[in-house]
Amino acid sequence: QPNGGAPGAERDGAGPRRSTESEVYDDGTNTFFWRAHTLTVLFILTCALGYVTLLEETPQDTAYNTKRGIVASILVFLCFGVTQAKDGPFSRPHPAYWRFWLCVSVVYELFLIFILFQTVQDGRQFMKYIDPHLGVPLPERDYGGNCLIYDPGNGTDPFHNIWDKLDGFVPAHFFGWYLKTLMIRDWWMCMIISVMFEFLEYSLEHQLPNFSECWWDHWIMDVILCNGLGIYCGMKTLSWLSLKTYKWQGLWNIPTYKGKMKRIVFQFTPYSWVKFEWKPASSLRRWLAVCGIIFVFLLAELNTFYLKFVLWMPPEHYLVLLRLVFFVNVGGVAMREIYDFMDDPKFHKKLGQQAWLVAAITATEFLIVIKYDPYTLTLSLPFYITQCWILGIILVLTWTAWRFFIRDITLRYKEIRRQKQEHRHEKDKCLSNGDGHSALLDEPNGSKLRERKL
Repeated sequence: QPNGGAPGAERDGAGPRRSTESEVYDDGTNTFFWRAHTLTVLFILTCALGYVTLLEETPQDTAYNTKRGIVASILVFLCFGVTQAKDGPFSRPHPAYWRFWLCVSVVYELFLIFILFQTVQDGRQFMKYIDPHLGVPLPERDYGGNCLIYDPGNGTDPFHNIWDKLDGFVPAHFFGWYLKTLMIRDWWMCMIISVMFEFLEYSLEHQLPNFSECWWDHWIMDVILCNGLGIYCGMKTLSWLSLKTYKWQGLWNIPTYKGKMKRIVFQFTPYSWVKFEWKPASSLRRWLAVCGIIFVFLLAELNTFYLKFVLWMPPEHYLVLLRLVFFVNVGGVAMREIYDFMDDPKFHKKLGQQAWLVAAITATEFLIVIKYDPYTLTLSLPFYITQCWILGIILVLTWTAWRFFIRDITLRYKEIRRQKQEHRHEKDKCLSNGDGHSALLDEPNGSKLRERKL
């Protein structure tokens, strides 16, 4: 809603209600929480700047003043965006929350553009301004190692290989795929992306050492346990959200304390719910769009690993975690905007702002990887990997040609043939009943033949 106003009875995104969207009942209470506070924010911002200018002595440290000036500029931009930017499709827990992440997307994209225009050495050393511990080459690590599930050579703990893999990345995989399922809202697309990424890790382990994992780490721990369990829990949550009653009341209109607490908790659930029906095989346009979504999704996943590698960031660094938190918040909005654009192109005539920024960020990150380490990216694939990818691409192209071209031509030919047979059958039936004139009239130029007879 504009500037955080109450959503009222209208659905988020406006326009006619779709059959896949839940019914929403709202009493329209416009509380202090929902009102716009542009003047309040402007007053607080002006007071803060006035304090820094009039009451605080400026330090004589150029580097410190530069950092503080950049941070202050970003905060002022975020204040403007949170109060004045255009709303997206989500309104819970508050529209200002999603406007904040939209502005963070702009700041992050500008930061990436700045890094892209630096030399490789300057770009890596610039990271020291963010964290003095950065800007140094990463140590070599062996991520594959011994892949025996049961190691008889280790008498104290023969299952040590399994316990070594059970680190903090296991719950991260689970929660990551739980949230991705809430974004994509489709079991098949989630499974395809999950399996495809494991194939990408197999294909690119000659470029990045942390892609080298044991087979059971790829398929049992990742795909089945972590990813599969996360997708399952996500689908169960989606099922609950699709059946949940969306009836909203103002907090002070609820008489009981239990009802008030329940209303506060439900503030962090969606205002309404739209079930995604991607239907990739329904048309060539939707098929290409879904393939593009999967491609960008996989590219964003790969960027996580390649950016760490080219910018010399350890996997456990807080910047890596912040980037993942960022994509969790903006990814859901972007996916909803993409679905709206595909589902109703007449109403949503242009791609949403958050989806546009996510696509630009993903492309810019990949360009940084290309510029900062072209040698790693150009390492040739092993011959058997190349053969597998060529075979997979041929199969996809063959299925696309058959589904949207050859099959359509075949079905059209069968339909025309069926119509001709029905027409011939009706003609024979009319002739057998002695109704020659009716049969002649059904034929092309039948009226002219009748006139000649008369």
